[in-house]
Amino acid sequence: QVELMESGGGLVVAGGSLRLSCLASGSIASINTQGWYRQGPGGQRDMVAEFTRDGRGMYGDSVAGRFTISRDKLKRWMHLQMNNLEPEDTAVYYCNARIIGEQGLENEQWGKGTQVTVSS
Repeated sequence: QVELMESGGGLVVAGGSLRLSCLASGSIASINTQGWYRQGPGGQRDMVAEFTRDGRGMYGDSVAGRFTISRDKLKRWMHLQMNNLEPEDTAVYYCNARIIGEQGLENEQWGKGTQVTVSS
């Protein structure tokens, strides 16, 4: 069983910063892609930042230059440093990963999400 668990959400004033973390645990052989998505009120779930299969960091247009994605060498901890936050960044943020289990099958996993609220 594989689990992704987010932490670090909260309430912040516009211009402030937050750091989100995601821990991947369970029967993991390897991790192919990892990333952060967000879903605002009544909106769709959009990619915020992600590591591609070859390890490159990619960012959504609205967060490029303000957010930074990082992870440890084992890819078990992934972080999202969010600076200069705007009210439009208010959303539930989800951790996502495509994980190869010990049986050799790739599955897409989602965390339960963490709320980020930015007040103006």
